[in-house]
Amino acid sequence: MNPEHILTEKTIYSGKMLTFSVREAQLTDGTPVNREIVSTKGAVVIVALTADNSVRLVRQFRAAAQKWIVELPAGTLNADEDPAVAAPRELAEETGDHAARWEYLGGFYTAPGILTEFLHLYLARDLTPGPTEFDFDEHIENITVPWTEAFAMIRRGEVEDAKTIAGLTRAALHLNLPITEA
Repeated sequence: MNPEHILTEKTIYSGKMLTFSVREAQLTDGTPVNREIVSTKGAVVIVALTADNSVRLVRQFRAAAQKWIVELPAGTLNADEDPAVAAPRELAEETGDHAARWEYLGGFYTAPGILTEFLHLYLARDLTPGPTEFDFDEHIENITVPWTEAFAMIRRGEVEDAKTIAGLTRAALHLNLPITEA
């Protein structure tokens, strides 16, 4: 049983990437509560592995953090876009790679306390390089590192992006790959 019943929801702002709303709800005991909700279209995250199990990462300037962040390739879904269509598009845009094999590894919420964003995680293998197609306002550098080095970067605090930490961890569990050198 859902512990709250939605009474009303008012959109405060609707933009290209997200919508802010205030939701009035009632708890099962009758207590009213307000919830501030940020809604997005969702996104895809790609763990792209080379033939020698190196992983493609991007170093991208993120305006909200005002710094360069090391991440897995990822991107926002277009309206009503199938994540299985978005993942190859985003991988090609950010790394130039095209993958012959794709596998869906599930997904996860980024911050479910306030944000509806759900990230779909894909594993991409058998890569063929090609040209990148960055958006005009993106600042991206491509990085390819050995699998265990990606986890060493996490341990050293060089990877601060939650979707990258979660994506690499889920892929490691799925593939039974080590997260440290033997």
